[in-house]
Amino acid sequence: MTTHSPLRIGLIGAGMISRYHLTAWQRCAGAEVVALADPSAEAAQGRASEFGVPATFADADALFDAVPLDAVDIAAPMEFHAALCRAAAARGIAIICQKPLCPTLAEARALVAEIGDRVPFMVHENWRFRPQYRMIRRWLQDGRIGRVRAFTLEVMTSGLVPDLPGQPPPALRRQAFMARMPRLTVLEGMIHQIDTLRFLLDGLSVAGARLARLSDAVIGEDTAMLLLESPDGAIGTLSTSLTVPGGPPRSSDTLRLIGERGTITFEDSTLRWSGGEETETWNREAAYQASFDGVMAHFADALRRGVPFETSAAENLATLQLVDDVYRLAGWDQ
Repeated sequence: MTTHSPLRIGLIGAGMISRYHLTAWQRCAGAEVVALADPSAEAAQGRASEFGVPATFADADALFDAVPLDAVDIAAPMEFHAALCRAAAARGIAIICQKPLCPTLAEARALVAEIGDRVPFMVHENWRFRPQYRMIRRWLQDGRIGRVRAFTLEVMTSGLVPDLPGQPPPALRRQAFMARMPRLTVLEGMIHQIDTLRFLLDGLSVAGARLARLSDAVIGEDTAMLLLESPDGAIGTLSTSLTVPGGPPRSSDTLRLIGERGTITFEDSTLRWSGGEETETWNREAAYQASFDGVMAHFADALRRGVPFETSAAENLATLQLVDDVYRLAGWDQ
């Protein structure tokens, strides 16, 4: 696609996460959101008013039929992703779809195979676009710590610890749908860290996994501990829990990469390289929004230039394969 006019974007979904999407599109040169669809008229009109979106619709089909689009940004619940992607592809509309693409690897494979190369198709996997992880990737490529030998990534939060009488815990006040997910923290949350570690360490695989449900507020797993390894011999752990008393209500990554000549650490929004005593610090909320900004900018740029997406739907199947491996090795679905 080569055009000098702004890309016309339709957004499907006006929930909590849509504010980050719309902010990112406002900051994306050469693109504009021209319509928004959500079954809640109040939600759709509220977001449209907040961000100056000229048209709202009750469903995606009505939007697709009424408004010419270059691309659709799907930020609807996961169970609607496949149908929305198929509807967009049938109309020749390029797609960027929030993760996880589908509830299972088999469904995602079928969807990717069906759409094929009919339209450009990218998965919105924003974690690897956080500025700290882009910098870590550059440091690793520059060989600052040599070959990575071991690593740990920990994500702990009190999100499922009750904090207000008679109210759901904070994570469910923010994203109520999580209470109903039989596959929860790995598929919805830890998928971010799995994909990011894939981005940093090529060829990652899951050597072992244990899952647990410690909160009665959800039906899926809220605690996970994984053993990971890379083809060049690096071993590491990825662990998370949403049930940590005294922990932060929203998760924060703590990463350590141990190399032959130094260590890279990210903790409390600060990135450190021990070999050169270099540090970088980010505002947490600004870095989170920057990851959305990076995704939208990459999508728009790649779409215009006709080059592959970093997180194409086909590429993202490798992340979903690792997620599937976790559940299989943990025996969670049996």
